[in-house]
Amino acid sequence: MKKIIKFIIILLPWFLSSLTPIDKSYYQSLNLPFFAPPPLFYAIIWTILYILIATTIYQITEKKKDIPTSYKYTLIVNYIANQSFQPLFFLFKNNFLSFVSCLITFISSLFLYKETKEEITTYKLLIPYILFSLFATILSLSIYLMNLHTL
Repeated sequence: MKKIIKFIIILLPWFLSSLTPIDKSYYQSLNLPFFAPPPLFYAIIWTILYILIATTIYQITEKKKDIPTSYKYTLIVNYIANQSFQPLFFLFKNNFLSFVSCLITFISSLFLYKETKEEITTYKLLIPYILFSLFATILSLSIYLMNLHTL
């Protein structure tokens, strides 16, 4: 039971940004690229990705009593970048800063993968996160560029 509670405590903060009010009319008002998935897709994929991320964090905390500082810093940068997207996009309606958030998330996910690889054998659980972060970065850049005229 303790392990389940610990895992939930690690997982829950990743859903913090989901408390950001989503302005569906803003998203629908944007010019979107042909490869933009439907909104429900994001809820499903991010839930899966957050579970995978939390699993790697949990495994590291179970394996290591002294977690490397470089891992902690990488995780913090990645977490902040990840969580900043929704407020930047839906509250502030800033497509450029949303893109920057995605880009930092992607780059820091690569570093997180590297740091995790040095600590646990299940580091491959982060590959879907890297791939989707890359996709989200491309999508966000496309949205930004396609909507420059509306600024």
